[in-house]
Amino acid sequence: MRTTQAERRARTRAAILKSAARGLSRYGYGNLKLEQVAADAGYTRGALYHLFKNKEELALAVREWVIATWDEEVGEAVRQESDPVTALLTLARRHAVYCRRDIARVAVALRMEFAGQDHPVGLQVEENYAQLVAMVTRLVRAGRRTGGLPAGAPAGVVASAYVGALEGTVTALAGQVPQDERFAVRAVAGVLGLEGER
Repeated sequence: MRTTQAERRARTRAAILKSAARGLSRYGYGNLKLEQVAADAGYTRGALYHLFKNKEELALAVREWVIATWDEEVGEAVRQESDPVTALLTLARRHAVYCRRDIARVAVALRMEFAGQDHPVGLQVEENYAQLVAMVTRLVRAGRRTGGLPAGAPAGVVASAYVGALEGTVTALAGQVPQDERFAVRAVAGVLGLEGER
């Protein structure tokens, strides 16, 4: 069966996005070489430029793709939980597992590289980070309302500490399976004021 042009284009785009995500994770935006991205994906630089007009457009598309895959693998599981505390612990578990893939480091790499800069890629990364903190803030508030979480610092402060603890743990324990997942849950449980290992 022959593939259509749209199918070939989608396959090329997916391969280039994966390659660019790996490159951004490893080298950052400033050191990303589009010719290498194309070659690593198995395509020419011309194929890349047929889909993306420049590095900025490619990096923005990678961020959208990473967020979409994160939402499929992590966000959906979190939304399926009816208990907010379980949802917060599920987020930690699923995020740790998701971060085992090298593409997951894109957000941290870009956030560090563009900190304090007025750049479209950096602004998108900060917006995505703010959305994650907002989701955790809502879950912390809900957990307090249901009595599953103790009162304490403002929910937004707890949410920022939660995300920081989660990111720090999975970064520090990269490649250490299953400890990455186990300690990610322990770290966020501590931030949330939960007693005992979950």
